[in-house]
Amino acid sequence: SGGAWGVVIRRILEAAARTLPAMAVLGLPILAGMGHLYHWTHPTTDAAILDKAAYLNVPFFIGRYIFYFAVWSFLAQRLSAWSAEQDRTGDPALATKMSSLSGGGLVVFFLTVTFAVVDWTMSINPHWFSTMWGFLYIVGQGLSALAFAVFMLARLSRERPMDHVVNPSHFHDLGKLLFAFIMLWAYLSFSQFLIIYSANTQEEIPHYFVRSQHGWQWVGWTLVIFHFVLPYVLLLARDIKRDWSRVSRIALGVVAIRFVDYYWHVAPEFHHEGLSFGLIDLALPVAIGGVFVMLFAMQLKGRSLLPLQDQGLAKALTHHTH
Repeated sequence: SGGAWGVVIRRILEAAARTLPAMAVLGLPILAGMGHLYHWTHPTTDAAILDKAAYLNVPFFIGRYIFYFAVWSFLAQRLSAWSAEQDRTGDPALATKMSSLSGGGLVVFFLTVTFAVVDWTMSINPHWFSTMWGFLYIVGQGLSALAFAVFMLARLSRERPMDHVVNPSHFHDLGKLLFAFIMLWAYLSFSQFLIIYSANTQEEIPHYFVRSQHGWQWVGWTLVIFHFVLPYVLLLARDIKRDWSRVSRIALGVVAIRFVDYYWHVAPEFHHEGLSFGLIDLALPVAIGGVFVMLFAMQLKGRSLLPLQDQGLAKALTHHTH
């Protein structure tokens, strides 16, 4: 995008994106357990499921899974490879190529993520649908990625050479962007609820009805307070956004609450009787997250922490906001 804030987190985002093929492998248990996760995989006389059989069937589901990760991995690999080539050669044409691929790739990304989250989470209840589901997840992904990048940048800024590069103005910009994503997530979440509440249709209302009773409502209120109200209030303060220590703690909290959001989307469909939380619900995110962090660290160590030949590097190094 050309912003100074993007230069200082670019290596973090690139390293994270290069883990996508491994994430595809870690998702294989979903394919293996489809019979336990998705009702539509079983023979049925349900008219609503039969009407969607051309799309919701096991071979097509698996094919789409492979396609999604192939597209995402290709985009990540190309951008990362061109970025490495830019470091070696300093060719200014590479910046244009990366910008062009990012622009077109963003459209492809929006479409593939929308279909992916419909497949993986919405189809758990094949009778329910929301036209905001894809955008809600896309914004959530952006928020998760940005919060992770802010936290990692704060850690790296304590050591050489990043301690001579990163300054409060970078965190100020990133804090404002984090604030904007939190606002957008809240806007989409509330809009989805308001539209479904107003329409009051038999197909849509059960999604929130299940989540408003038997203990699940407390998870919802937890999201309202810790996913929106608290970070919103904290990030209003200019001094907090410019303090790497405080903004990094907020970013870490956002990463943690994102897991709660995903849990609230999925778990109630399997536990209509009430709130349920077991050891595996904590162990799996920790285990998968641990693998991701290990792979991320390996990728990050393989390159310089700054794009040394980027045309915007000089502006990023002298960036200050008042």
